[in-house]
Amino acid sequence: MKAQNRGFITILTGLYSFQDCIHFLAAVRKFHQEPIIILIDQVPIVLYPLLKAFKNVILKPAPANENTVLASRQAKLALYAASEFDKTIYLDSDICLLSDINDVFEYLDEYDFLLTEDVQPSILKATNLLRGNQEELLPNVLPILQSVGLPLQADSVQYNGGFMAFRKTKVTKVFFEEFQHYFEIVKNNQDKLLLKDQGAFASAIASVRPNMKILPPTYNYLSKWEDAYNIQDKIKVLHCTYAYRPQYAKNITRSFYTRVFDKFAKAFLPNQVTNPWRKK
Repeated sequence: MKAQNRGFITILTGLYSFQDCIHFLAAVRKFHQEPIIILIDQVPIVLYPLLKAFKNVILKPAPANENTVLASRQAKLALYAASEFDKTIYLDSDICLLSDINDVFEYLDEYDFLLTEDVQPSILKATNLLRGNQEELLPNVLPILQSVGLPLQADSVQYNGGFMAFRKTKVTKVFFEEFQHYFEIVKNNQDKLLLKDQGAFASAIASVRPNMKILPPTYNYLSKWEDAYNIQDKIKVLHCTYAYRPQYAKNITRSFYTRVFDKFAKAFLPNQVTNPWRKK
């Protein structure tokens, strides 16, 4: 498959993640030259050139929403439609590549979907999806999720949607349609569920069962949970989860451009940690 038939896509909704996205682009460009689509919302047009400074960056409007966190969730539902590629790698914008991931593109010759499991994969323990005291909710996670209409079972798995790779197929298209359907259920049950996409994502996987490959955590290493891993292999994809920032990832993204940008960012960009939408 020709290189122009494969590419990357990420999401930037609001200024809280703008600095992350600059470093994301720098990290990808260190190892890859494929096109990068950014689904973007609530970012002033005057700042677009800072993103376009990296070669072959395509800006597309993300589904608009005042709530930047909800906008990012809705943008994830739109990944299939927004992608211009036969093979697409989606990465959250707070991810830093530590090596090339050409092998992920190559796996898509055989599989429709590539994923990584969450740090806590068992859906039975997914209290992170529910509102309320997590310790008290633990015995009732699955019944609560099932009660709202999510087709999850005791052996269902929670995946981390910060990394995924997919091929344009009929099955993948159906998957994203189901993903959107189940996310509407999540949105409509905010009295019980937090506004997260993992439950809807796991439900779509359980419903569609695409031809997929589960990659090891080295392809989606969440720095916040480093104590939960026992990894011997080299980390390829460092997911610098809030509030651990990618610009501190082994100087991978350090350049004159990013150093100057970071100095201005301290003065002009809001701090990711203070994002009020994370508390909604």
